[in-house]
Amino acid sequence: MSDEMIVKYCAPTLAGIKTGNMFLMKRKGEENVTNEFRKLNKMMVKKGLCIIPFRNTTEHVLVYLFRPDYLEKDLLDPMAQKILKEKGYECVNANRCICQLIDRFKNNKEFPHEVGLFLGYPPKDVLGFINSPNVGVKCCGCWKAYSEPEKAESIFRKYKRCTEVFQKLNSLGKTLEQLIVVCA
Repeated sequence: MSDEMIVKYCAPTLAGIKTGNMFLMKRKGEENVTNEFRKLNKMMVKKGLCIIPFRNTTEHVLVYLFRPDYLEKDLLDPMAQKILKEKGYECVNANRCICQLIDRFKNNKEFPHEVGLFLGYPPKDVLGFINSPNVGVKCCGCWKAYSEPEKAESIFRKYKRCTEVFQKLNSLGKTLEQLIVVCA
C-alpha cells in the first residue's frame, strides 16, 4: 500500500480534522498485507492513528484508518449510541464497536450504513440515511447531509482542500510519517 494511496483517501484523518476514512485497496497477487499493516501501525500508533483491514478478500482489502481518541468521543454521542444499540451493538467501548462492525461487514448481506458513525459523520445524517437514503437530502459530499447543509458543505470543502494540500506535499517529497499531524 503506497503512501500516495493513503494520502489520497485519508488526508483529513491524517491532518486530525476527521475521525476516520475507509478505502478499498486492490491486492497484488499473494502479498502479505498483515505485515504491511503491522509496519504501518507501528509508526501510526505513536501519532494517534490506527489502520486496520476491515475486510480481506483475495482481490481487495477494505482499509480503515482512524483516530481512536476521536472515535471514542464520537461514539459517546447519545444519538450515535442509540443508533448502534438499535443495530445490535454492545456499546462497551470503541474497540468492541469496531469488532462488531467488522463482523457486520463479513457476515451481513446488507451494507452496515452505521459505518458513517465510525468515519465522523454527524449522527443525524447517519440516521437520515439509514431511515430513508433518498428523502430529505439537503446536500451531498463525503456523505449525504440531512441536517445543517451549510455546515456540511463547509466541511466537504475543508476535506477537499486538505486532500489537495496533502497530495501536493506528498508529491514534493513529504513522507506519510511527516504528513501525519499529532493531535493532543
